[in-house]
Amino acid sequence: MKLATIKDGTRDGRLVVVSDDLTQCSDVGHIARTLQAALDDWATVAPRLERVAEGIAGGWQPVQRFHEHECESPLPRAYQWADGSAYVNHVELVRKARGAEMPDSFWHDPLMYQGGSDAFIGPRAPIRFPSDAVEWGIDMEGEVAVITGDVPMGASRDEALDAIRLVMLVNDVSLRGLIPGELAKGFGFFQSKPASAFSPCAVTPDQLGDAFLDGKLHLPLEVDLNGQPFGRAEAGEDMVFDFGTLIAHAAKTRALAAGTIIGSGTVSNKDPDGSPGRPVSDGGKGYSCIAEIRMIETIDDGAPRTPFMGNGDTVRIDMKDASGHSIFGAIDQTVELG
Repeated sequence: MKLATIKDGTRDGRLVVVSDDLTQCSDVGHIARTLQAALDDWATVAPRLERVAEGIAGGWQPVQRFHEHECESPLPRAYQWADGSAYVNHVELVRKARGAEMPDSFWHDPLMYQGGSDAFIGPRAPIRFPSDAVEWGIDMEGEVAVITGDVPMGASRDEALDAIRLVMLVNDVSLRGLIPGELAKGFGFFQSKPASAFSPCAVTPDQLGDAFLDGKLHLPLEVDLNGQPFGRAEAGEDMVFDFGTLIAHAAKTRALAAGTIIGSGTVSNKDPDGSPGRPVSDGGKGYSCIAEIRMIETIDDGAPRTPFMGNGDTVRIDMKDASGHSIFGAIDQTVELG
């Protein structure tokens, strides 16, 4: 089942069920007006939404055209957004970029920060900052995320996996120029982590079949920068901490409310020889953020060549099934400064 939130002038939008091919949708306001309302009563609501999905596929459910540009993020705002760093290769590279060593504990104890969740931006909305923000080091971060049901404090990994309701993609915008100063204060991210954007659709794990296995999504994440392939990292590879582990980590000292979003962190692969990774143009899997390629350039050449994003730059984040069809719809954004 695929769910989306259509813009309707309200803060939380209007919930629809979307066809598998992302061409049609059906309004389900009579079942649950918003995605959060559905999550709050998932055991009752989900089977009714599934019947709508079956009706769309069978041709007997009333439908309308589905347009990705009309979507909000599936949850336009959420009770909680916590982003992990499951791909330790990424953590290692970006820490090197700012001259910080990586403790060995990072390989067995996940990093996680609590991001702002009062308002996300839509998957086709521009990334807006003031004109001088180019100095902030605007970067995209392509990630996978899950939305949970209620998770009790102290949940096990298996209990955490059972609590996953939906899967989606993320552009977790980062301001690299602000991160070192913020972290030096010892109090974590705030200004350096502005509003994130999520894919047009959130998808139930069963819809993903064998691609979602053991708490990992085993498909390439396609990241394009200014219309050119930038990253094709395999989301199921080099993921040190699966989503069950990340959710259990978040729930160690607190219960998580239905509608909590947990992110994977930037999807990142090493090459088979153990090297940090090569650009797509050189036959590698590339990168899901600019900071990684800048670090590789620094290692190879002594200084980065690739600039961070500026006015008019575009990023597209997508994931396709075995037949080459988009699963979640695409995040497609342009930086607007001024």
